[in-house]
Amino acid sequence: MTWARLVRAELRKLTSTKMPWAFLAVLVAIAAINAVAVVFGTDMDGSKTFIATADDQRSLMAFAANAMMIAGLFGAIAVAREYGHGTVVPTFLVEPRRTRAVGAQFTSVSLGGAVFGFVGAALTVAAVAIALPATEYGFLVSAGGVTRVITASAFAGAAGALLGAGIGALVRNAGGAVTGAVIVLIVAPPLIVQLTANAASWIPNTLNTVVSGVTSEVGVGAAIAALAAWALVPAVAGLVAVQRRDVV
Repeated sequence: MTWARLVRAELRKLTSTKMPWAFLAVLVAIAAINAVAVVFGTDMDGSKTFIATADDQRSLMAFAANAMMIAGLFGAIAVAREYGHGTVVPTFLVEPRRTRAVGAQFTSVSLGGAVFGFVGAALTVAAVAIALPATEYGFLVSAGGVTRVITASAFAGAAGALLGAGIGALVRNAGGAVTGAVIVLIVAPPLIVQLTANAASWIPNTLNTVVSGVTSEVGVGAAIAALAAWALVPAVAGLVAVQRRDVV
């Protein structure tokens, strides 16, 4: 089977279940929360300075960190459930070369994560733009700034989904894979920072704000490379694990 057909088959698996719709509902809910925050939220002194400048508004709309976490859960569940339900067996029968089969699976999950990141950021930007007329402030972020926020979110979604997919291939249990993704993306980073303050610039949340243009702790290229490393390490570990053990 050709690579393109393998990827299409994996994409059909993802889109033929209700799981993507559940994650889409989460994205809509987050966008709605942002709109409510713009309309009703205030600072400690009762003002709305948190949306007073273009940088403030971009910071509010930056969705990359959320995209990576949500896509990480998506990738972990999407891959782990295939082993739990046994649906991965036909895949390996059609394509016995596990590197290609798992690569196609990871590619399709990463594409799904990128779509979630793109949609989530677009919904958030739209929600903020629609809500701002209810305040004294207008929409101040430039078209370039909006493009960067959405692009960063799509990249973060792809990276998060690949990270989750690697954990799912390692654990092969949906509950365990979700736990692993939460540990890697939420629990471990602050613990790492406590062990060494120099690591603060290299945890996913910080890297995502750099790529989104909100902060500049490190260079954008370095941030992209570091996020890719966060995703590739568990993905490679998952691939190696699948090659070395039985499917079931």
